Amino acid sequence: MDKNQVLLNQMHKYFSRAATNQNRDVVISSGKGSYVYDANGKQYIDLLSSATTANVGHCNPHVVHAIQKQAAKLLDYTPVYFANTTEVNLMPKLLKTIPMHGPLELSWGTSGSESDDSIIKFARGYTRRPYVISYDGSCHGSDYGGASATGEVDQVRNIGPLLPGIIKVPYPAPWLKLKGETEDQFVDRLFNEFLMPFENYVPADETAVIMVEPIQGDGGIIKAPEKYLQKVYHFAHQHGILFAVDEINQGLGRSGTWWSIQHFHNIEPDILVTGKALASGLPLSATIGKKAIMESLVFPEDAFTTAGNPVVAAACSATLDVIQQEHLVTRSKKMGPFAKKFFDEEASKYPFIGDVRMYGLNGGIDVVKPGTKKFDPKLAEKICDLLVKNGVIMTTTNFSVLRFQPPLVIKKSTLSKAFIIIDHVFKEINQHYI
Repeated sequence: MDKNQVLLNQMHKYFSRAATNQNRDVVISSGKGSYVYDANGKQYIDLLSSATTANVGHCNPHVVHAIQKQAAKLLDYTPVYFANTTEVNLMPKLLKTIPMHGPLELSWGTSGSESDDSIIKFARGYTRRPYVISYDGSCHGSDYGGASATGEVDQVRNIGPLLPGIIKVPYPAPWLKLKGETEDQFVDRLFNEFLMPFENYVPADETAVIMVEPIQGDGGIIKAPEKYLQKVYHFAHQHGILFAVDEINQGLGRSGTWWSIQHFHNIEPDILVTGKALASGLPLSATIGKKAIMESLVFPEDAFTTAGNPVVAAACSATLDVIQQEHLVTRSKKMGPFAKKFFDEEASKYPFIGDVRMYGLNGGIDVVKPGTKKFDPKLAEKICDLLVKNGVIMTTTNFSVLRFQPPLVIKKSTLSKAFIIIDHVFKEINQHYI
């Protein structure tokens, strides 16, 4: 009996299709380190990290022990009314990692989406301004605020009208670069497009915040050019606009730095949000900002009953320990070039592999129609199907970009094994599907 199929039939009977993108015949049953196992016991090398929640690996022993110890002591007492010792002790520990100066405060959430909502609430509360700027290709979650700021059409289909006052501008994605255009020309052109709303219908002095992913995750693992983000940052501060960074996908060592904003020189955000890997996938997120901003709202304007509960706080504290003690930020940075070399070599062999971007153990590999730079979403999905059948989990982002985000603890030998399988699949694609 195929246990995967039995469980999937049950899931499809009861689970809303709005809540899952399940399109492969696999049900995950357990995980350890960089491996996961399905209901039939089949082993997979996980190059997705459960959508970057498993940065320290699946069922990391230190994290599991911390959860078990805390669960036997206190599951929850809502921080809305009473502090608990675990979350209070976690606060300074987390804030020490944040690349911001001066007094900082935080607010807990249960998901990254909630914290993106909180960016909008705190920014409007502090500035008393209505407008929010976000980017095409961005992903800020499924709550109404986060979804309204998100630059993906499928995220907002059939749920409008959305939150008012949110304006989208083009993200400087590499595929927007014109033929023969220099990097400086590209940056100037995209910055002029950024300025267009302010010159036509959005007063800068009525704009509360610019929300940006320094490296877009769902947009295709793409890093904004340094000069571009510097221009946006200086514009924000010239006009009293807050600068907020979404680190939910790219934070906690994923890109080879603690936070992806640290790839940019002398840019210090006013607000930073994190989630996903923060508590190794348990429901915890945080909105972190300068004290004056975070004190612009009062209870209950950003309060959530179960946010920051003792169990998830214990998981977060243990996760931070693992990242620091096992030097996973440095490890991500050092392993990135190894992965980049492999995918660059694959691009030279196979005409359907386009641009390769790698920042730490964190990459986007474009799947294109041979001889062009045009995306080929159907081929990208076929590649992922074959990879899963061969024991490697990858998925796509931005429809036609292979998403490479393994646990930061993955061994080089395991990665090499995965690369052999990937090359085998690419070879099969080249022979039978091109």
